Amino acid sequence: MDCKKLYQDYTQHLQKIADVRYAIAVLQWDQETYMPQKGAGFRAQQVATLSQISHELFTRESFKNLLQDLLNCSGLDETEQKNVSLSWYDYTQQHKLPGDFVRQLSEATSRSFQAWVNAKTGNNFFLFEKDLGRLLELKKQEAGFLGYEGHPYNALLNQFERGCSVSLLDKVFSSLQAPLKELLNKIMACPQVNDGFLNRHFPKDRQWQFGMDLMKQLGFDFSAGRQDIAEHPFTTNFSSQDVRLTTRIDENDFSNMTWSCIHECGHGLYEQGLPASAYGLPLGEYTSLGIHESQSRLWENNVGRSLDCWDFFYPQAQQCFPDALNDIPVEQFYKGINKVQPSLIRTEADELTYHFHVQIRYELEKKLLEGGLQVKDIPAYWNEQYNKLLGVTVPGDKQGCLQDVHWSHGSFGYFPTYSLGSFYAAQFFAAAQKNIPNLAGAIRNGNYKPLLDWLRISVHAHGRRFTSEELCERISGEPLNIDYFIGYTTAKYKNIYGF
Repeated sequence: MDCKKLYQDYTQHLQKIADVRYAIAVLQWDQETYMPQKGAGFRAQQVATLSQISHELFTRESFKNLLQDLLNCSGLDETEQKNVSLSWYDYTQQHKLPGDFVRQLSEATSRSFQAWVNAKTGNNFFLFEKDLGRLLELKKQEAGFLGYEGHPYNALLNQFERGCSVSLLDKVFSSLQAPLKELLNKIMACPQVNDGFLNRHFPKDRQWQFGMDLMKQLGFDFSAGRQDIAEHPFTTNFSSQDVRLTTRIDENDFSNMTWSCIHECGHGLYEQGLPASAYGLPLGEYTSLGIHESQSRLWENNVGRSLDCWDFFYPQAQQCFPDALNDIPVEQFYKGINKVQPSLIRTEADELTYHFHVQIRYELEKKLLEGGLQVKDIPAYWNEQYNKLLGVTVPGDKQGCLQDVHWSHGSFGYFPTYSLGSFYAAQFFAAAQKNIPNLAGAIRNGNYKPLLDWLRISVHAHGRRFTSEELCERISGEPLNIDYFIGYTTAKYKNIYGF
């Protein structure tokens, strides 16, 4: 058996599949950025056709036989063996899904996205209800095809965070409640910081240029990527050499674009750091969505909301927006961008109340999948939970249950990775501070190369070689530990609020 020839055939086949999948990604990116509204019908058909082709290429019998031969090969090195074993796992998962089901799911997702856009524009959830209901039924079928132990949510969660489960997440959110509420109570007992200046007028064109300059200085390579405007900020890629970021701009909200740029830049830096030599192979893909989110949250919060960061960037911001910021000292700006206050919008929430936003979505998705909540009842449940956990009144569906794009993509099981990502980010940043000499000084001087280089070596270069927990232990010496997040936020907000 010529193992090297078999591995070459394997690589060529996976790269062919990757070409199809990235063609789908181009169409989906275009759908959310530039596609005219009337293009939605044929776009759903185009994406569905390519999705079915990709699925058929990956699950065909000849590829299964090739993988089995490679699993029995003794002439592969450790990297080759890892790629093959991960592909075998992927095959066993994908083989459970019938080709016609994959097409149905893809078509439903494309239709659902357009329905979500229309519903959000019209501030009316019931314009989305029918398509979401259809998508939910398909996701229930998908969970059944994939199989699961315990809760059906586990099957969908495993697609984003391999090995994660409802029991693990319930434990994480439960253990977070007491220390998070204690910290919030201390903050709420203090005089509130002033962030009114963030809602002054910030011209759109200048915001765009400021965001672009910011991302360049953080290390995003615009010769291997670009940024555009979308309804909901997201990042996608067509290879590590072609990474697409999106943002949105509100001329009366400096935070909206600035931290969505930094957040998506974190995702983009991860994608650009994945090994190009492993294009189409598992080791050229990201570890998990929890780890992906750790990269965006690390840059957005641990770096992007730090005083060290704005000691360098704030003079640039003042030069760009003199009318809005010249009378605001950097210390006040720093406190304002870290204001803790329950709010309506997840993507604009502070680092603490953010996790209540995630928990509400997590509990809602579990109830939908187990049948304890009907699609038509989502707005009422959402509004009730926001009042109960965050003490805010939801004025309408656009600012409530329609604010996120995820369900229109069929991404049930995605939301918990946001909280996991925040916790991993705090733990990884603590490790970076230990391993990079004078990291704070480098950040104060606008030098992000030491941090990016460390992340390239510690996280990006490994692709899917390790699970999230294996990677966490490799970086920090222990599994996920929310004490890092609690310690980081307590020290930070004690300084800001003076409790």
